[in-house]
Parts: sequence; structure tokens; C-alpha cells
Amino acid sequence: MLKIKLQPTGKKHQRSYRIVVVEGKSKLSGSVLETIGSYNPHEVEDKNKIVVNTASYQSWIQKGAQPTDTIRKLVK
Repeated sequence: MLKIKLQPTGKKHQRSYRIVVVEGKSKLSGSVLETIGSYNPHEVEDKNKIVVNTASYQSWIQKGAQPTDTIRKLVK
């Protein structure tokens, strides 16, 4: 099963995340099928915190990829 997850990047106390499509059981540092966006919780402006390619996101949802609960909340 495919999952849409957050992949952590950056320093220990300055984490930013990539929004990636991966195999469900794989590690977060494993192979990535596609990177569809990014999330930086440290940004001051709300509009720049999350960047998602909505066309790719919707196409992966239609192909059967399941977003995690966090991704669902962020994309809304």
C-alpha cells in the first residue's frame, strides 16, 4: 500500500519536512516514489508553511495512496 508521509529534513531543532509518496512499510529515510511538496513549521507567514503540488496529490489519491492523518490536516 502506498502512503503519503512527512519525511524530516534539516537540523535537529530546525526540522522541515518533505511531503513524499512511499511504500507503506518503508522507513522514512528509504526510497521515495515522488516528492509532492514541503512543509516548514518554522515559517512566520501561514501561506508559506506548506507547499503542495495539488495535481500530483490528487493523482496519487486516485491511484490508491493513503495520506497520514497529519497530511490530511495540513492539506485542508
